[in-house]
Amino acid sequence: MAVEIKVPALGESVTEATVAKWLVKAGDKVAVDQPLCELETDKVTVEVNASVAGTIADLAVEEGASVQVGGVLCHIEAGAGAASAPAPAPAAPKPTAAPAPAPAAAAPAGANLAASGPAARKLADEKGVPAAAIQPTGKDGRATKEDVLAALSSIPSAAAPAAKPAAPAGPRLKADREERVKMTRLRRTIASRLKEAQNTAAMLTTFNEVDMTAVMSLRERLKDDFEKKHGARLGFMSFFVKACIAGLKELPAVNAEIEGEEIVYKNYYDTGVAVGSPQGLVVPVLRDADVLDFAGIEKGIGDLGRKARDGKLSIADLTGGTFTISNGGVYGSLMSTPILNPPQSAILGMHKIQQRPMVVGGEIKARPMMYLALSYDHRIIDGREAVLFLVKVKEGIEDPERLLLGV
Repeated sequence: MAVEIKVPALGESVTEATVAKWLVKAGDKVAVDQPLCELETDKVTVEVNASVAGTIADLAVEEGASVQVGGVLCHIEAGAGAASAPAPAPAAPKPTAAPAPAPAAAAPAGANLAASGPAARKLADEKGVPAAAIQPTGKDGRATKEDVLAALSSIPSAAAPAAKPAAPAGPRLKADREERVKMTRLRRTIASRLKEAQNTAAMLTTFNEVDMTAVMSLRERLKDDFEKKHGARLGFMSFFVKACIAGLKELPAVNAEIEGEEIVYKNYYDTGVAVGSPQGLVVPVLRDADVLDFAGIEKGIGDLGRKARDGKLSIADLTGGTFTISNGGVYGSLMSTPILNPPQSAILGMHKIQQRPMVVGGEIKARPMMYLALSYDHRIIDGREAVLFLVKVKEGIEDPERLLLGV
């Protein structure tokens, strides 16, 4: 019995994904819950597992194809008996399915492109191949990619102008020394959202600098005891999360967003922490960070970072943040202007800690300094509020007892 493996629900508002990688091929034996393929959505990469044990009868879509939620990915011949007969399985239906192309050829409508696979539909659309010209070999008049290619080769050259022009137009002088790689769905989404932020928000960045001496001293004294008691490393991020939340509570516009003609003020603090992953930059969200202690923040960030590196982040991990912190300093960035993460109205950029000469008590001393950058939407946040927010963060980092006492 052939069991359909379909695209699972991928989260709210996510209706489409790309088959990033097949982990099996036709004829492979699979066990229950064995990963079959990786689907890439606008936000995360998810694995689809086998619901039954058996043998892969066929792969319904190719790598790189777009699939809708509920669409068929592959078929599994369930049961131990099916595992030993992958080859006869496709052969058996052919005698009965063979007459199918004949009626399709006689029918003026041609192939049923609407029900055909995404690869076939996309190719037909790109090349301008009409459904009536395609001789389908798939079930129920469905066309395969090979059917579209066959139809394309039989179309007279005079019909070629109907096809869409290839992009880019014009030769590239060093094409033989270049490599073309299709953008992943996640990278396309990142590009789209960042451009959306530039086009929509009245984005502005203000800067300050913070002396890291007190935090570094406190961390150095207590990091071993902290790790022994809580099982997590004491980093700088927990101090910045605490300092930012103190600033957000004092200046609520920085934690708000614009929706239509209204400003939505949020009385909760779901803090996004931008991290690099093999798939690109992602911003998992630390929920209700205001009620977490330092250990809870460090553990939460550590868990999200591991999930990002392993490609295990869920849609829920990436949605609903109210404010974002990005630490370009881990890569050596001395200063930058971070871009907003819509629909949020502000993002804090941390940078590299560097010894610089500073005047302290009338004397010049070398101090570990960090530049801070706050990019914000000027439609909702005034310059005064942005500056005061950064000052509040600076006070919390330079005098960490304030964070411990909540003042």
